[in-house]
Amino acid sequence: MLRDTLAKLSELHGISGAEDDVRNYILKEIKPYCTSVEVNSTGSVIAYKKGKNNPESKLMLCAHMDEVGMIVTDVGENGLLKFATVGGIDARVLCGTPVLVGEEKLPGVIGAKPIHLLEGDEVSSAPKIEDLYIDIGALTKAEALEKVCPGEDVVFDTRFGEFGDGLLKGKALDDRAGCAVLMEIIKRDLECDLYFVFSTMEEVGLRGAKCAAFSVAPDMAIVVESTTAADIPNVDECSKVCKVGEGAVISFMDRTTIYDRGLFKMVQRTANERGIKWQYKKGVTGGNDSGSIHNSRGGVRTAAISLPCRYLHSPCSVIAESDLNAVCELVHALAEKAAMSK
Repeated sequence: MLRDTLAKLSELHGISGAEDDVRNYILKEIKPYCTSVEVNSTGSVIAYKKGKNNPESKLMLCAHMDEVGMIVTDVGENGLLKFATVGGIDARVLCGTPVLVGEEKLPGVIGAKPIHLLEGDEVSSAPKIEDLYIDIGALTKAEALEKVCPGEDVVFDTRFGEFGDGLLKGKALDDRAGCAVLMEIIKRDLECDLYFVFSTMEEVGLRGAKCAAFSVAPDMAIVVESTTAADIPNVDECSKVCKVGEGAVISFMDRTTIYDRGLFKMVQRTANERGIKWQYKKGVTGGNDSGSIHNSRGGVRTAAISLPCRYLHSPCSVIAESDLNAVCELVHALAEKAAMSK
């Protein structure tokens, strides 16, 4: 079941460059269904599945495995850990956040200067990352260094779960949701041959997808991603970008890609023909692996289908299960239509 796969993926840990646990789970699940599977030098998974027919165009589906997180940069004399972010994280969401540190998954909590000690502009300003620290319960530097050292990864300690009316919450839904969709499609009978890429290091510069696209050399690509839903109070209607519960999100442009017009229209036609709920991404914001795929080699015609997600890049994101299902069905339908076209 798609939701169960996402639950497992969400609770695995894999910041950019340390996607091992996520990759190992994906490999175990998809190998029985694939014609061939390889892991390239950047750690991305490239899977190929033979379908019933030969495609007119080589098509690649892509979702990234990595999540935003942190990395330990120093250990203070007081045993507190300093850190830097891996990927874009708003410091405002971090204070008091439970985290897991290093290979041993040591429990910790992110702290900041107490509010009653703030002075001047500090009172009304958002904290800076360099002013935060991670407390793992160590009282001295020596005690902390027995358990952790600089370079260790740090992830949010968040459990996946259901809540509200058809909503799901968890960490790393950007882009474990996309990974879950690709895994579901791989397990289905396919009308034509398809390539599937589970990329690394998207959150730090779209790196894994660039290398994978160069190797696969697709004619077309569909990137499956999660995107910010700003459907919350105090946001103007025209600034909400997309809404949770309103279906798959189709992009015409973002900060890294102007999407292929032909595929953009094909996505809409396919959704309408199949009765799949969809919405425009009403904003030229963000970016995804399309940014490195579309200009790989001699160029790749690219489309993006996204899942609306509240609180992206935070300790806990929120999606609608109906949107997850809509994205899965639309991606599958579009993939087979696009691959059989030129």
